[in-house]
Amino acid sequence: MLAQQQVDEFRTQLRGDLILPGDSAYNEARKVYNAMIDKHPALIARCVDAADVISAVNFGRNNHLPVAVRGGSHNGPGFGTCDDGLVIDLSRMRGIRVDPANNTVRVEGGCVWGDVDHATHPFGLAVPSGFLSSTGVGGLALGGGIGYLSRKYGLTIDNFLSVDMVLADGRFVTASATENADLFWAVRGGGGNFGVVTSFLFKGQPTHTVYGGPILWPLDRAADLIKFWQNFILNAPDEMNGWFGFVTVPPAAPFPEQYHLQKMCAVVWCYTGALETAEAAFKPIRQFGPPAIDFAGPIPFPVLQGMFDALYPAGLQWYWRADFFNKYDDKMIDLHVKYGAQLPTMQSTMHIYPINGAAGRVGAQDTAWGYRNANFAQVIVGVDPDPQNNERMIAWARDYWLAMHPFSAGGGYVNMIMDEGEEQVKAAYGGNYTRLAQVKAKYDSQNLFHVNQNIKPAG
Repeated sequence: MLAQQQVDEFRTQLRGDLILPGDSAYNEARKVYNAMIDKHPALIARCVDAADVISAVNFGRNNHLPVAVRGGSHNGPGFGTCDDGLVIDLSRMRGIRVDPANNTVRVEGGCVWGDVDHATHPFGLAVPSGFLSSTGVGGLALGGGIGYLSRKYGLTIDNFLSVDMVLADGRFVTASATENADLFWAVRGGGGNFGVVTSFLFKGQPTHTVYGGPILWPLDRAADLIKFWQNFILNAPDEMNGWFGFVTVPPAAPFPEQYHLQKMCAVVWCYTGALETAEAAFKPIRQFGPPAIDFAGPIPFPVLQGMFDALYPAGLQWYWRADFFNKYDDKMIDLHVKYGAQLPTMQSTMHIYPINGAAGRVGAQDTAWGYRNANFAQVIVGVDPDPQNNERMIAWARDYWLAMHPFSAGGGYVNMIMDEGEEQVKAAYGGNYTRLAQVKAKYDSQNLFHVNQNIKPAG
């Protein structure tokens, strides 16, 4: 139990808000994106700057509290919160500075990707990120960052120039290729294990209007589509990206009414080549077979990034399972067809993201993200607003994953797995885990930052 005097002293050290149980803001402040997570922290420190973060880290450490760090709160297993501990909430730290002369972007740790897209787009730049603009920058970036620009510009971590962060002992440091280089290696894929990142410095990449969007085919074309898409994307130029998915058509515009609530297969495309070459680049895609729905065309990159935000608002029930794959043979494709036809709810889905191209040309030991030789990252997601459907959609996701996992390349993408224990974390990092544990021992020997896909300190 914390003494009132300790809490009062902590409050005076913050320029931001300290929210406690019983405060009018508490129930809203403790919510995270995944409504399946329902935790009750003892304190929520809503920081406004690095000084607040230093105070919060020191308070959590000195009082032996569980410490959770929250950026955009999208994390599937809910690692942005904890029971009976301290949440270091960065959501008020939303500053961004674009330097068009050097094509760099400084982003504070509480931003979501929509903030970054808004700031960079007028300069003809983008930072490679994910697939939803409501996702938090910090969580996605520190776990790797697979997205629409991965084949062209690499993962988000491949576009780090430096990070500013607060360590477990309260020190404020910068990590880059030339400063604390071991820490810089670890944060590029090692998640929030090493401290609280207060800001990132990214390379901005030339991106403005792309040619992209979803193209959907009837479910009975799924096997042929996966075969076509796999061969196409493994041989495509880096400018071409597209992820495959099983989807249920939302009952809303702009989708034609005749397809509402139908299960279909889709590829959502993003072509960053010259727009005048796009129609020719898409010709073999459209020749595969007449699409049922074809929304691909010129689109501002931020619009593509935010296209599915409305379908996945905060407050839904989420359950994730993930794996990496090198290829999909006929037996694996048959399993996809079987389980893809069983999507348990409208928002449940399965996505396969290509991670070849530029992302695959980085060495497996060059960053903490070790699955550079895999071609695909796959995620199976049960999603619904109604908790009464949780059992059904979790069972579907688990069965699907168990059927596919024996054919996988090993571990899963840390940003898309639940709290599955130490062995799954080790599998996610593969051959890089031992080195990560050594860096963890150097910078967080007492494992203060353990509310995450935890890497235990070596020793």
